[in-house]
Amino acid sequence: MQRISRKSRNTGTEEGQAESVDRPTAASTFRFLGRAPGARGAGALRRIPRRRGALVLALTALGAAQLVGCSSDPSGVRASPVTAEQADQPSLRTFYQQKLAWSRCGELQCATLTVPMDYAHPSNGKTFALPVIKSAATEPGQRIGSLVFDPGGPGASGVDTLKSDGVASFGKQARAHFDIVGFDPRGVAGSKPAVDCSPRDGTTDGADQADSGSDAARPLYPRTDAERQTALADADHTAAQCQARSGEILPHIGTLDAARDMDVLRAALGDDQLTYLGWSYGTYLGTIYAEQFPRRVRALVLDGALDPSKDWAQQALSSGRAFRKAVDDYADNCAQVVGDACPADTPDGVSTLITDLFAETAHTPLPIKNSTDRLDQTMLHSAITASMYTPDTQWQRLSEALSAAREGDGTKLAAIANQGEGLQDDGSGATDDADDRGDAGASTASDRHDGADARPRDNSGDILTAVNCLDTPHPKDPQAYWDLLERAHQELGVFGSSEVLTELNCRNWPSGPLKPHRVRADDLPPVLVVGTTGDAATPYEDAQSLAAQFPGGMLLTYKGLGHTAYGRGSDCVTNAVDSYLVDLKAVKPETTC
Repeated sequence: MQRISRKSRNTGTEEGQAESVDRPTAASTFRFLGRAPGARGAGALRRIPRRRGALVLALTALGAAQLVGCSSDPSGVRASPVTAEQADQPSLRTFYQQKLAWSRCGELQCATLTVPMDYAHPSNGKTFALPVIKSAATEPGQRIGSLVFDPGGPGASGVDTLKSDGVASFGKQARAHFDIVGFDPRGVAGSKPAVDCSPRDGTTDGADQADSGSDAARPLYPRTDAERQTALADADHTAAQCQARSGEILPHIGTLDAARDMDVLRAALGDDQLTYLGWSYGTYLGTIYAEQFPRRVRALVLDGALDPSKDWAQQALSSGRAFRKAVDDYADNCAQVVGDACPADTPDGVSTLITDLFAETAHTPLPIKNSTDRLDQTMLHSAITASMYTPDTQWQRLSEALSAAREGDGTKLAAIANQGEGLQDDGSGATDDADDRGDAGASTASDRHDGADARPRDNSGDILTAVNCLDTPHPKDPQAYWDLLERAHQELGVFGSSEVLTELNCRNWPSGPLKPHRVRADDLPPVLVVGTTGDAATPYEDAQSLAAQFPGGMLLTYKGLGHTAYGRGSDCVTNAVDSYLVDLKAVKPETTC
């Protein structure tokens, strides 16, 4: 992406900015985990798509050695592809030959897919039962097949997405020609079994308790040995807690296995080839599927791309840069998007306000009405970064919250940071603004209802850590994180250091077979990658890189702010994507919307 130099505003945002961008014209109706506002506590930094972002700072840790340079070896770094013959081996035949038993669930249809827990031992009797849901093609006579999608995460529920009117994010032509099919990946939400990292006694985790009061607040940039030991202890505690409750399934919930599940789903749907659309983390899932089953791909749309060649340190730095830039974009475009609600009269004024609030909350957290908690630096970071996904629907509320914080009231910012826990702007319990959960995930941990349509526990935070750590090797030596922490903080401020602290979550986590690698998928048909120039969660550079890695890869650029492009109201993007999905129409090089 071309950049032009500009004055640095000292907000932790980098010098330079992307070329001017268009204001998004419509809100996304669901969106891809990442900066999950429900996260709290010791580094309440929850990660975004596959590990690009930061936000639950509920620390943990994993893997080996060098971080300076952080280059990825492009050769011999991924698991061996699954051949069609291996996928159809006798021990898997029962899974591939199953028929989905559809039943009505409201206006949609629901079913359950059974997949082996361990593909190396598919006949051992251990399985996952995955919920599947579909919205039937609106023009049955023109039906091509199924369009399977993943809304992101890792940890977002495809089932809950469609139940929450997620079908509206698909273009009219896509809905006419395809059954729109979502599912809960292994370990996620309604999956049985599902990952559970909550405390055994059901009490609040000690990390969350640390949020109360300024004395216990965790810094986004731990400097002292004591602060760093606390961060390590929190990380190790999270890992041990997950192992205690879900240790048997943790090695089996990675993206490699989830991609194999999608091939079983393809067969159960009766499709010879897969038509797929993935947002955010869903782009990584689609990429891994394409590598394993290139000849079984009909069409692949990857929107908000993740570059599989980046290692953990490169991911952290890239994500930090993107979120820093997004905050600069907010300062620059605030008046255009929210008008008089902007908390300052100039971009520099907005940046200065944010910088001052970070400095103030580091030592004197702001009060929150009707709560013993206080808004510390971590909660402030969560609120700001959580608001960078859909500017047209989120910046208004952020601007009002920043104005209140300037007057010493942290209630509105805390409500944004804790959306998943249902905190209202007045500090009271239940939120009345369900739509504000938007891209941060669907249901909340407390969303339980009696009856057959009970919504499963939202374990997206657990999955976020579990899959991210399993998919990407990390060093075990704490010094590797502290070295990167210094670099990240010097270059990117709190937006860099927070990313590194989130990576610390993986130090003591089990590691899967995947490693950073460039895509290798011979015999793959053309793949469409969609990138948004102002995307904070999945940087535009990742879309450029991923498109170049696919044989015949096509890049569709959306000049705009916010996370992902398809389903956000751009007719240009919708028409290009739908034409590719329906007619396999190629997107010309350098196409920009």
